[in-house]
Amino acid sequence: MTLWNGSYPFYPGANACFPFDTTRAVIVTVFLSMLVTSIIILPGIRGRGRLFWFLRLVLGLFMGAVILTVQFTRDWETGWVQANTSYKSFSPVQVNVDIGLHIGLAGLNVTLRGNPVEQINETINYNEHFPWHFGADYEHSYSEGLQKGLPSPILYVAEKFSRQSPCSVHSQYRIAGHYVSLTLWLAFCTWLISILLFSMSILLYGGHMLLLTATLIFFSLLFFCTSRNTLKCPIQLGSVSLRTDYGESFWLTLAAGLLCLLLGLAIVTLNSLQPEKLKLIFSLDKSSKEEMWDKSCLPAEPSCSAQDGLVVPLGELCHVTATQL
Repeated sequence: MTLWNGSYPFYPGANACFPFDTTRAVIVTVFLSMLVTSIIILPGIRGRGRLFWFLRLVLGLFMGAVILTVQFTRDWETGWVQANTSYKSFSPVQVNVDIGLHIGLAGLNVTLRGNPVEQINETINYNEHFPWHFGADYEHSYSEGLQKGLPSPILYVAEKFSRQSPCSVHSQYRIAGHYVSLTLWLAFCTWLISILLFSMSILLYGGHMLLLTATLIFFSLLFFCTSRNTLKCPIQLGSVSLRTDYGESFWLTLAAGLLCLLLGLAIVTLNSLQPEKLKLIFSLDKSSKEEMWDKSCLPAEPSCSAQDGLVVPLGELCHVTATQL
């Protein structure tokens, strides 16, 4: 059943999506607020300790923000392709579209954008999410897409990751996503412990916690890589195929892991070879404080307590005569 000009009245319009991920926006806002608040109090720190303190703050917030944010992103693995393909089932109408596949830890997103957006009297701009995390039913989401009458390219890509698909990649991506999420939550906890240890001036154990954080991050990356090393069915769309590669979240997680590893090794090495420099970096050097105290107690200053005991020469002391009772 069709109306004039090839429109399909029983299909809903394009799925209106929020322009950005609200969870990521909240996390970034919280960490940026902490950074701005710390910058405001930065002028109150004197000397070169201000620079070291600011570097520690930026690096620590960056690692924590990355570890927490990538839990909710949907671009661990991404791929785009431009193709001429059918738009609706049982219709010979061909459209020129950009098709994107974005795989995250909790599910996947399929994006469909027309070139141009307005074609066959419709707005072709879709972004559909199909979850597979705990408590979510991927097959139910796919069935809802069938009932809504989503475009054929979206349903075709989503079907490749269903349980009934002969590709058999659903369980691999789902289990890998669960293990990656678990190890990243553990890494976030060890990062918090390292921040607590550094604030208590327990530097060596803080460095060990950073090394443990890096180890957990690398394990999470390894778990995700196992899902990509399996044999995949080709996603053929017309004359082209959709291929995916590691996305932004994967490389950000790798950068955070390398940063934790380098900082942890640097702290452990400095603690063994040059502990004084390590104390200087963490503003725990006592020599500078003692030097400032010595300068404030010079003999030229009358307010110094040491000067008060030597202000009167011995020759001018008054002789006290004692009378015999």
